[in-house]
Amino acid sequence: MTAKAPEAGNAKDARLVLLTLAAGQFLMALDSSVMNVSIATVAEDIGTTVTGMQGAITAYTLVMAMLMIGGGKVGALIGRRRAFMIGCVVYGCGSFTTAIAPNLTVLLLGWSFLEGVGAALILPAIVALVASNFPVARRPAAYGLVAAAAAIAIGVGPLIGGVATTFFSWRWVFAGEVVVVLVILVLARRAADAPPDHKPRIDFLGAVLSALGIGLFVFGVLRTSEWGWFRPKAGGPSWFALSPVVWLILGGLLLIWLFFRWETHLVRRGAEPLVDPELLGNRQLTGGLTMFFFQYLVQMGVFFVVPLYLSVALGLSAIKTGVLILPLSVSLLAAAIGVPRFRPNASPRRVVRTGVLLMLVGALVLLVTLDVESGAAVVTVPMLLIGLGMGALASQLGAVTVSAVPDEQSADVGGIQNTVTNLGASIGTAVAGSILITMLTSSFLTTIEQNPAVPAEVTSQANVRLAGGAPFLSDAQLTTALDEAGVESEVAQAALDANATARIDGLRAALAILALAALTALFFTQRIPGTQPGAARP
Repeated sequence: MTAKAPEAGNAKDARLVLLTLAAGQFLMALDSSVMNVSIATVAEDIGTTVTGMQGAITAYTLVMAMLMIGGGKVGALIGRRRAFMIGCVVYGCGSFTTAIAPNLTVLLLGWSFLEGVGAALILPAIVALVASNFPVARRPAAYGLVAAAAAIAIGVGPLIGGVATTFFSWRWVFAGEVVVVLVILVLARRAADAPPDHKPRIDFLGAVLSALGIGLFVFGVLRTSEWGWFRPKAGGPSWFALSPVVWLILGGLLLIWLFFRWETHLVRRGAEPLVDPELLGNRQLTGGLTMFFFQYLVQMGVFFVVPLYLSVALGLSAIKTGVLILPLSVSLLAAAIGVPRFRPNASPRRVVRTGVLLMLVGALVLLVTLDVESGAAVVTVPMLLIGLGMGALASQLGAVTVSAVPDEQSADVGGIQNTVTNLGASIGTAVAGSILITMLTSSFLTTIEQNPAVPAEVTSQANVRLAGGAPFLSDAQLTTALDEAGVESEVAQAALDANATARIDGLRAALAILALAALTALFFTQRIPGTQPGAARP
């Protein structure tokens, strides 16, 4: 990059620029955590189900994952500051649309699509604008503060969502985002642009291949709860005697393979690729990206599963749910900010490995202690452990990836990094939700079949109606449905008991998958450098 950073004496402008970029990062991360405590309330308000909300949450991160690399190239073409501001406008329009959404379709348009498109322009631009606005010596601190803003958003998001939903409306969160976007647009004018050395060529074919490949893969995972992983579920579609999920996942992997083949072909021709394949040969970079993927997979899976337990299984309000997740928020912030401050020379590999172990132990503790008789207090210790783990990873991974390449490639790395994190978030939410619903359905039907108080006719009807997946319902919701159907009291009680057991079985199955993901991540920590990136360089 050739843009000059502001003069060192102009500290006021530098602080305002950093505040502006951090605010943009805060908003992007906030949307990934603020709504999870309000899933049940939002679903009821717009006339959908938990599965519908799972789809909306996944779609938001999926749109970002699909478009992030292309968004980085757009910024290189039109200028990073302009891309940042256009992204803010699109994001603000999405927030406004979400705030007034009357149904799931409009929510998907505003939250999942428009906000996702805006974020795909904003996030890669932030990485480049930090480089163009701060001298080399101050960039690590600036990147760290931007990363801390994301950690703060993830930490306080559940509490913000809980307060807004309980005392006002979840819609006020998105209305507030519109106001914040307007302030960011005013302050962004002070930022020095990051003009590219040349006008890049946009690899449209590569952009299409990567977006479709990622989209098909995650969409396939998302539909597993309704269509089945391999064998098609009753009433679901079947392609060549297999669930469409198999073909969607295979098709996505094929397109991703073709994407990398095409990028390699462009490099051999001397043309400009969307992603330089040589970047994937960088051990430090791929190590950081892999850990980002697993961190966000486990993180967003936990943020989907735990609020469901608190708000649906226990019937707690959104604000109580947010308060109970607060230990995770506090420990996440403490580790994300405290590790760099008090142990600036700590081995990144050791910190990351410790963080993954803490996430694994936290998931296992919750898995072992969760049962039908458990209360809200069961989540406290696991939330503390998982939060410490997330914060430890957040304190290291940004510096690991950015320092792995020269400054002129920082924007490209920003696009890839945000693609990987959002891909991990999408898959984490999709897999956790899919396993939860699959186990919930299986457990409910098995319990009903084994209960002699339930007539064979009712059992048969349940098998037919729930073949595509049982909804994740609270006792109050199920009682209302049973009363409306005129079910006898003895059968209704059997259904309530079966539902309570099935909910816990589903939640524990989802936690087991997340624990397995954390365990898998441990095998990749060896790629993280053993010394701080700055100290490792000659």
